[in-house]
Amino acid sequence: MEPQRSFMREKILIVDDETGARAALEFLLRREGFEVRDAPDGRSAIVECSTFRPDLILLDIMMPGMDGFEVCRRIKAAPETRLTPVVLITGLTATEDRIKGINAGADDFLCKPIDLNELLARTRSLLRLKQITDELENAEAVLFTLAHSIEARDPYTRGHCERLAEMSARMGERLRIPEDQIKALRRAGVVHDIGKVAVPDSILLKPGPLTADEVEIIQKHPVVGERICAPLKTFRLVLPIIRHHHEKYDGSGYPDGLVGDAIPLTARILQLSDVYDALTTDRPYKVAFTPEVALALMDDECERGWWDRELLTVFRQMILESQAQLAPDIYRKAVN
Repeated sequence: MEPQRSFMREKILIVDDETGARAALEFLLRREGFEVRDAPDGRSAIVECSTFRPDLILLDIMMPGMDGFEVCRRIKAAPETRLTPVVLITGLTATEDRIKGINAGADDFLCKPIDLNELLARTRSLLRLKQITDELENAEAVLFTLAHSIEARDPYTRGHCERLAEMSARMGERLRIPEDQIKALRRAGVVHDIGKVAVPDSILLKPGPLTADEVEIIQKHPVVGERICAPLKTFRLVLPIIRHHHEKYDGSGYPDGLVGDAIPLTARILQLSDVYDALTTDRPYKVAFTPEVALALMDDECERGWWDRELLTVFRQMILESQAQLAPDIYRKAVN
């Protein structure tokens, strides 16, 4: 009876310096309906990864030149292939070799001689996980595209998302917060205003003062944005930033009127970057201020109780140091 063919035609890359081993695996996997390519060594395997874009890699460890451990490390270090499952094929049984493989980023192991049933079971299991991962990445990509389309509605905010993501992440690194929170700041920099999809252009682009009703509509966007992004579990740390990036330290912000440290640290970081970028770019209601004027205005707002004073001190130092690379004389004057 003909084996059931894979509808998706998942792509598998076989990497082994032994021609016979590659041919045998390729025959078995093609018979099961997979699209298969092979590579005779580590360097050609890395090239195939960028052109073939495999869904799974079966990688022999013992190869001349670049061994399987190093190939695995390079695959897992590259952003475009880091989520591609790698199965190390080995005749080694020592525990330290397994540990070395795990440290290289391997997702699974197969021992020689390879059992066909085990090969297919592990292959299908990892391909199912890869499909789920791809769906998550696609969902994130849709949100990022939506966020950029919202940004594009207003010519005055072009590039705002990227600047905010970079500035917030640098601030997070300076404060030595955990890496997953820095990653959340980068994502939030892009999607923090995604809730503005529910705000009409007549309000979003209005050059004059907003009415009370229009202000109420605008102030709903953090909650709408949180609701849009909530289904993605990978955005767990992003949601509080989206919801609370318009809170103020004295409780006068929105949507929840949080006070002081009740506002999540990551939201406090992003809001400083958001305010600074708004002040230093042209908007319908104002021309761009210089960094020095913007920081002075933020100091005044801090005196009114809007921002976290300690964070603003760190933020100010970060901005002045970055300005020092462009204008050393201004920097020396600012810090003296």
